[in-house]
Amino acid sequence: MELHLIRHPRPDVAAGVCYGQADVGLAEAADAVAARLRPVLPESFALHASPLARARLLAAELGTPALDDRLKEMHFGEWELRAYAEIGAAIDAWAEDPLGFRAPGGESAHEMAARALDWLDSLLAAAPREPVVVVAHGGPLRAIAGHLLGLPAERWLALDFACGHVTRIDVADWGVVLKWFNR
Repeated sequence: MELHLIRHPRPDVAAGVCYGQADVGLAEAADAVAARLRPVLPESFALHASPLARARLLAAELGTPALDDRLKEMHFGEWELRAYAEIGAAIDAWAEDPLGFRAPGGESAHEMAARALDWLDSLLAAAPREPVVVVAHGGPLRAIAGHLLGLPAERWLALDFACGHVTRIDVADWGVVLKWFNR
């Protein structure tokens, strides 16, 4: 299976603001990003996306997506749409345990990864014959790619998915191949 992982276009959020599951708009047009990506995508594919606007809008430009809450970004609870400077020293606890820390009212990276990997298990169990395109967020894409590539969870943060770019991973019975990253 060809798996194409696309991070949503650049969001319309000020630098230094935490926006996890906040449903923010786009700073670049979804149709322009779709036009740029189409030449590197297969001619036909199954399309999946996060229901958050920044992913859903791009996916809708590429086709008719199957929307799935498991592909949403990590929920930062009370930190959503707050400046990191305003959050202050509480960020230090997150830095000490980036996978296990949970912002008040939010979820941890481990919890976000568990739901993204549940989605991946469902996809793999369906054994799709056609290529699959996923439009989602940095967190879930890191978990999916990191897991498929056999990286320990602590290394997933090193997978820096660029906004509005696509990564291709081929999944076969014998193993997984990273074909390209951030095109």
